[in-house]
Parts: sequence; structure tokens; C-alpha cells
Amino acid sequence: MDRIIGIDYGSARTGLAVSDPLQIFASALETLPSAKIIDYLVKYAASETITLFVVGWPLNLNGEPAQTAPEVEAFVGKLRKAFPGVPIEMEDERFTSVLAHRAMIDGGMKASRRRDKKEVDKISAAIILQSYLDRKK
Repeated sequence: MDRIIGIDYGSARTGLAVSDPLQIFASALETLPSAKIIDYLVKYAASETITLFVVGWPLNLNGEPAQTAPEVEAFVGKLRKAFPGVPIEMEDERFTSVLAHRAMIDGGMKASRRRDKKEVDKISAAIILQSYLDRKK
């Protein structure tokens, strides 16, 4: 089944999301240490066909690349090397953490789980991916 992977890259942790086979909906997948993301994706690709990566692009409010943009660019370089045949799209990730917190509250998640940054990261990845999917429809 063809899947699109959403990635909310961070220097310590990275959140992942995956599309449904029809590429309509995004679901939170996992949050892992950033150093382990490529290995995880290689294993994931052994059982699922990845047709596209959507990586959150850090921008400041004025639209300029944020201070973390070079780290994301370095990660994208590693991703391209590991998956040379899979295209990569960049998606504006401004406000995704705020939206993730709002989604957790609206979904009735307990405060203790909302404080878990792993939860925020994978939900942020789902928001990044869903934003891309909605824009492409």
C-alpha cells in the first residue's frame, strides 16, 4: 500500500505520521530519537511502500527560515541519501505545536499525557502531513 510519511524533525526527537492508503487522512505514527529515524524508516519501508516524505519546514512568523532550518536541511540530505527514489516535500510547520496541544485538549487527552513531548511531536507530524494532503486535494 502506498503511504506518505509526515516528519516533524527535531534535534532530539522526531515525530512521524503516516497517510492512509488513499492518501486522504494523516495519523500519528511514532516519536523516536532523531538519530534513529532513518533506520526506523528503512525498516518501515520494508513492509509499506513510501511514495513521498513531507517534512516540516521551520519558518519564523515573517516567513524567513528559522534558526533550526539548517538542521532540517541536513536531515533532508540524509533522507535523500537513504531513499534516493522517494520525493521529499517541505511543508510550513508554523503553529503545529500549538495546534497539536489544541487537538489533544479537544480530544480529551489528560493533562499528564499532554505534557509528554513525544505525544506533541507525533501529533505535530500528523498536522504537517494533513496540511499537505488537504492542500493537494
